[in-house]
Amino acid sequence: MRGITHARWAAGALATVLVAAGCGVGGAAGGGNGGAVLSSSWGDPQNPLEPANTNEVQGGKVLDMIFRGLKKYDPRTGRAQDWLARSVRTKDSRNFTVTLRDGWTFSDGEKVTAHSFVDAWNYGASLRNNQKNAYFFGYIDGYDKVHPDSGGQRADTLSGLKVVDDRTFTVKLNQKFSGFPDTLGYAAFAPLPRSFFTDHAAWVKKPVGNGPYTIESYTRGSQMYLRKWDGYPGPDKARNDGVTLMVYTDSNTAYTDLLAGNLDLADDIPAAQLKNVEGDLGDRYLNTPAGIIQTLAFPYYDKAWNRPGSAKVRTGLSMAIDRRQITDTIFRGTRTPATDWTSPVLGAAGGFKAGLCGRACEYDPVRAKALIKEGGGIPGGQVKITYNADTGSHKQWVDAVCNSINNAVGDDKACVGNPVGTFADFRNQLGAHKMTGPFRAGWQMDYPLIQNFLQPLYYTGASSNDGKWSDKDFDRLVNRANAETDTARSVAGFQQAEKVVRDNMAAIPLWYQNGNAGYSDRLSHVALNPFSVPVYNEIKVG
Repeated sequence: MRGITHARWAAGALATVLVAAGCGVGGAAGGGNGGAVLSSSWGDPQNPLEPANTNEVQGGKVLDMIFRGLKKYDPRTGRAQDWLARSVRTKDSRNFTVTLRDGWTFSDGEKVTAHSFVDAWNYGASLRNNQKNAYFFGYIDGYDKVHPDSGGQRADTLSGLKVVDDRTFTVKLNQKFSGFPDTLGYAAFAPLPRSFFTDHAAWVKKPVGNGPYTIESYTRGSQMYLRKWDGYPGPDKARNDGVTLMVYTDSNTAYTDLLAGNLDLADDIPAAQLKNVEGDLGDRYLNTPAGIIQTLAFPYYDKAWNRPGSAKVRTGLSMAIDRRQITDTIFRGTRTPATDWTSPVLGAAGGFKAGLCGRACEYDPVRAKALIKEGGGIPGGQVKITYNADTGSHKQWVDAVCNSINNAVGDDKACVGNPVGTFADFRNQLGAHKMTGPFRAGWQMDYPLIQNFLQPLYYTGASSNDGKWSDKDFDRLVNRANAETDTARSVAGFQQAEKVVRDNMAAIPLWYQNGNAGYSDRLSHVALNPFSVPVYNEIKVG
């Protein structure tokens, strides 16, 4: 999940305080399970942990631990597997019948039924509930009444959802979408217990799910302790007794704590430490491909960035960025210059098309300067790239991008960084449409489909389209690709839509990002999934 929203950023740490309080290796604070509990770096979620209201990585990590849905993405391949779903069947890619496996319960003992899903999805889609992931239910019949673009809500439930019995429900979409079943491992589609609805305030303070872990305690700005749920009925049971997620505002501090033995797992190695990490950790350092892309997005609600000729300015800025030098110098093998707007982890059959961006993503300072001039020049005479400053790596690469742009255009003040204190503040400014220039836009896939790299970010009114870009041709091509029942034709259709993004330089692709992490010698069986998130339930302690 998780757009800019879904890129990996640690949000903050009180490491010194935590260590002084006895919260070091073993995660004893709040846990009491000694050596069987691991401690891991983390950042406070932006919002309460409602599945339909969490669309950033830090909250997503927790949802992945406390919930299981109809599908689950294989931690190695990323492929969608049936989990709570015994089957998701369709004959026309529009009408689906979902049959549940028996034996699943929530951690409070309540049985997971068809109502658990249907009630959760209706809640998530409702305009009144103001859920950030409501858009993901937009394919279901009746969404236009439950969540209208204008005017008041005209229905309380989605007409396309029907409960047949405790283990069966049907879904009718408002258009064909052959990839719909593969989206159902995303956290927004998780089931919810009755307590979510009957005592919502209490549930938000201590969420109840149906995954391998339960939340035992959470102190914002400090830590969350998750305990292994012994009664978990799934095959992917936790192989440790629990996880203490420790809040860090600086990934350098987390790394220092890891080396000092005060932290077991740091899953965001700071750029400044990449030159040392292999020597420091040896084979306890992970650097694996992930479905993540970093881009520069633009505020199309600002007329200065949406005027005639602005596409040339954006393309010129793209050609002014020396991606290879930046990824080699700063990121040392953990990033790869982007040549399209998706990710290599999809593979060619899944929609990745190397080189789709063409010359527009190649460093050419002479052409860059000319294009910027032809497009009317940089709005206001200066590019201000906004980013959250609570991790050191963002400042480093933003400064490097600006230096590259300044050198290309021959003006050392043409581009400057514009830091915002925290990730939460940054997200809030984006949501309020307060950007006046380009902003960093990392995207971590929610599910391994080309559709997920394009539609949520660039479709008119989409949930993570923070810059409010809109193009009728792109929307039309996406709708057509979604309707294709043949996977190859659907992928080809999305690639046609991606060319519209390219031709308008709707966002500047920078680089593909690996997942990286380091861990202590107390741990074994540590791995990152294709979403760059640690597979916590498989980690062994001791």
